[in-house]
Amino acid sequence: MNVTNVATTPAREVNYAPRVFDLATTPLRDLNQALHQIADGADEPAWEVLNPKGSHAVAAGVDQPITIEVRGSVGYYCGGMNSKGNITVHGSAGPGVGENMMSGSIVVKGDASQYAGATGRGGLLVIEGNASSRCGISMKGIDIVVCGNVGHMSAFMAQSGNLVVLGDAGDALGDSIYEARLFVRGNVKSLGADCIKKEMRPEHLAKLRELLDRAGVKGVKPEEFTRYGSARTLYNFNIDNADAY
Repeated sequence: MNVTNVATTPAREVNYAPRVFDLATTPLRDLNQALHQIADGADEPAWEVLNPKGSHAVAAGVDQPITIEVRGSVGYYCGGMNSKGNITVHGSAGPGVGENMMSGSIVVKGDASQYAGATGRGGLLVIEGNASSRCGISMKGIDIVVCGNVGHMSAFMAQSGNLVVLGDAGDALGDSIYEARLFVRGNVKSLGADCIKKEMRPEHLAKLRELLDRAGVKGVKPEEFTRYGSARTLYNFNIDNADAY
């Protein structure tokens, strides 16, 4: 399997060096404040963050179509609430990367900790390594592609969107899932309440091909995946299913 550059939301053409923030000498607050103050149509399409060293909330709340290269690993909530931005983390990410993101893309070149993409409403999150527990919890329209494995309770209460896992999934995948679609290439340790294996129809193969292409994944066929989703038995309370709630 090869992973190439992710297809992202087009940023404005770069005609000069990116604006650089070195967090070894500049407070994180200054970086995020500068990102939040970008005016519509401003000619600042490229940003670079040096020495993040596990800082929390790096590039949180971006709302312009800019490109941000983070040179190192980050802590909690990197790219949280991202709208339009294209963020690449050249390292690993702590809990909640891409939490509640709206659009744009986030690429993590390493691993991601718990609840990656939690409550995400749109955009594309790509994790080139492994993701920990609760990946995609309560996702609401985001697309997540994990090139490695995901931990237990991934896609818990996932409402809409797509989770693609090229490796294995841990316990209770898709517990209490709504209408999100899960595609797993490897083994699933166990399925959560109301999550079942489902038929892979032509439209699902086409969607999966699109997601793999957008994530820059090469050499992998959609036919190698199994689809999982909701059995729809918990939509309305039924005393016969009480033990599953």
